[in-house]
Amino acid sequence: MDHLTAMRVFVRVAELNSFSKAADDLELAQSTVTKSIAALETRLGTRLINRNTRGIGLNEAGWLYYETCRSILRQIEEAEGLVRRHDAELEGTLRISTSVAFGEAVIGPMLLPFIQAHPRLKVDLTCEDSYVDLIARGIDVALRMGRLTDSSLGGRYLGANPWITVAAPGYLARRGTPEAPEDLGSHDCVVYSSVQGDAVWQMRAADGRTHAVSVRGCLRSNNLPTLLSAVRSGLGVAILPRYVAESALRSGEITECLPGYVLPDQELYAVFPSPKLVPRKVTALIRYLAPRLRDAWWQHSDDRTDLFRDGINQIDPEYFENKSE
Repeated sequence: MDHLTAMRVFVRVAELNSFSKAADDLELAQSTVTKSIAALETRLGTRLINRNTRGIGLNEAGWLYYETCRSILRQIEEAEGLVRRHDAELEGTLRISTSVAFGEAVIGPMLLPFIQAHPRLKVDLTCEDSYVDLIARGIDVALRMGRLTDSSLGGRYLGANPWITVAAPGYLARRGTPEAPEDLGSHDCVVYSSVQGDAVWQMRAADGRTHAVSVRGCLRSNNLPTLLSAVRSGLGVAILPRYVAESALRSGEITECLPGYVLPDQELYAVFPSPKLVPRKVTALIRYLAPRLRDAWWQHSDDRTDLFRDGINQIDPEYFENKSE
């Protein structure tokens, strides 16, 4: 029996003035209670309870130890109660990490109703594209794209992040529309340097055959708004997450290329420091996000600020007016 449990047993024996009553109250065998008190006295090197044929009673050392134990146990109960109330009311700070583009365009606006519903909870949203060590940075939950690689972390699948091949109508009018992945070799391409194979684009045809196409162009970046701006301005063909391209597709500023060929989806996960004893504020956030990131969530962009339109200046279209083929 651990020391804290032994203290609880001792306190109940002292309060009930009986080994048997304490055993019944704690749902333990009387022999277990007796052995616990004997082990405690051995540990302390002194007798705490006097026993005789008429009953038991605390001696002076026992009374001193009882008062101290009762104070310690009360503080433990208060601390545990504070944590339970903290979780029940979603108090404190919820630290969330995600990528810059996804955080700005999707998660930031999506969080606003959640924040309003929990006024005693403070949300700290960090948006950065580099890998974040959740434990070292004190992050409660990260929203990440791609398969989980760290088995020590907890994770919850939230949905898929589809990608699409796009270009501006003006660019296609000048350079022609690619009909097959191999045609991209003769096109200018805008390359996202973080995922999806970088400058080697993987595509799957309707018959299941895969195509790995090496592409080239004058712009390579890990910033999605920059790439979208470049595509809008006619700089070339790009593959982009559907949520990044959706608004520009609706407005007609860009159009889908190679609709018969599918790009690999990214898996979207909520990741947290441990799969055990997950804080209620984290599970509450996951329950809130999960239904909102199912199905075609990227189509619900009308309620979001179009940061991809307003957050960066477009490249001057006049750059292409006299550009040779």
